[in-house]
Amino acid sequence: MSRILMVSSEAAPYAKTGGLADVVGALPAALQQLGHEVAVLIPRYAGTVARSPRQVTDPFVVQLGPYAWRPSVYTTAEDSPFFFLDLPEFYARDGIYGDRRGDFGDNDLRFGMLSLAVFEFARRMFRPDIIHCHDWQAGLTPCYLKTWLTQEPTFYKTKSIETIHNLGYLGYFGRGSLERVGLPPWLFRTDLVEFYGGISLLKAGLVYADAITTVSPRYAQEIQTPEHGYGLDGLLRSRSQDLIGILNGVDYSTWNPETDTAIPANYSAADLSGKAVCKRELLREFGLEHAPLDRPLVGIVSRLAGQKGSDLILDAAPALFGEDLSMVVLGSGEPSFEQMFRQIRDAFPERVGLRLGYDDGLAHRIEAGSDMFLMPSRYEPCGLNQIYSLRYGTVPVVRATGGLDDTIDGETGFKFWEYSGYALLLAMQAALRAWNDRERWTRMMRTGMGRDFSWMASAVQYSTLYERLLNP
Repeated sequence: MSRILMVSSEAAPYAKTGGLADVVGALPAALQQLGHEVAVLIPRYAGTVARSPRQVTDPFVVQLGPYAWRPSVYTTAEDSPFFFLDLPEFYARDGIYGDRRGDFGDNDLRFGMLSLAVFEFARRMFRPDIIHCHDWQAGLTPCYLKTWLTQEPTFYKTKSIETIHNLGYLGYFGRGSLERVGLPPWLFRTDLVEFYGGISLLKAGLVYADAITTVSPRYAQEIQTPEHGYGLDGLLRSRSQDLIGILNGVDYSTWNPETDTAIPANYSAADLSGKAVCKRELLREFGLEHAPLDRPLVGIVSRLAGQKGSDLILDAAPALFGEDLSMVVLGSGEPSFEQMFRQIRDAFPERVGLRLGYDDGLAHRIEAGSDMFLMPSRYEPCGLNQIYSLRYGTVPVVRATGGLDDTIDGETGFKFWEYSGYALLLAMQAALRAWNDRERWTRMMRTGMGRDFSWMASAVQYSTLYERLLNP
């Protein structure tokens, strides 16, 4: 089997802002079960200091652009696959990518350092067959590998993979970043790293990686179109033979109604009685205890933003709440959408509960206590909540895009295609009609609960890709 070195800006539970961390935190264990040796390198942020106490390398020199730096590496335990690049000047800050004032102005240097220091880590600690890079923050690694290190014997046979978790984040910086991250001027070409007058660190990875993956088969198709390609669709079409969509998995040890300690009652497909308890307690938690239990309860756990379809909910709200349903919402995001959901709650106080912010335990209780889960995303590379919903017997209503389209079908949920409030309303009305057919609804619940989206299925596909790269 192969030696895989992953490079990422996040990995759960050490540093997390979104789904990227969940993938990098969970995939290594599944790959190890298949026999691969795996190491993961992420920065040692201020929040990871207490969890990474053991230094495993002396400071070493990394020449990034005109300056030399001396990072070192830490780990959590002797047998841990997770390692942390320590350079306080770059990473010991309040925030991973920025603070309340915005993104850090030197993020090109911070993640250029991560992308380059991985090679010194590899020389000292873990010599890989494949370097698996995640999102723009590691996008320079394939570029360095194919430009700086082509004559380096250590990496002569090393292959690289670039995984796109969300193409909307391009790692775009001005032209001056080319010199700052140590790239030669000749790379400033439209077919290489130049991007609309600046450079894109993600594009660098997509140009130079031996293979490209993204987090669902449908999203792999969508990013090759102008609508979802963010200016890189032509490049991705030119590399379509090297591009594959591998659906993210979920961790059923955490998201499982039979064992979940965050919910008031456990239940299973064989015995659904605990779900009614979860619904009653969820309504009480949101101040909706007078809502009848036979009225369907719609759950939303989401970033409140245009990408997540928040505007469609506003468009559909007058007609939607003409139907017999209640809704609970947990999320935060753009101020305009937060205010929009406050207005919906104030307009329908007996039927809408709202919590602004994020609460992991409450997210579990919404999955367990809701009857339906609404995800009307404009685009969704993979999505996890619809998969959690299936396991919790909470029927998803989703827009058919990206991973939502790949994971939901007519036996387990409801989909709509057009991006409009009217299309959302029609899908919800179809779900409400099905709700009134209790036999059909219970069958959909149990079918969804039986679907398997565990990490092992995804790991097998990655393993196949690794084997193909190393043995073409």
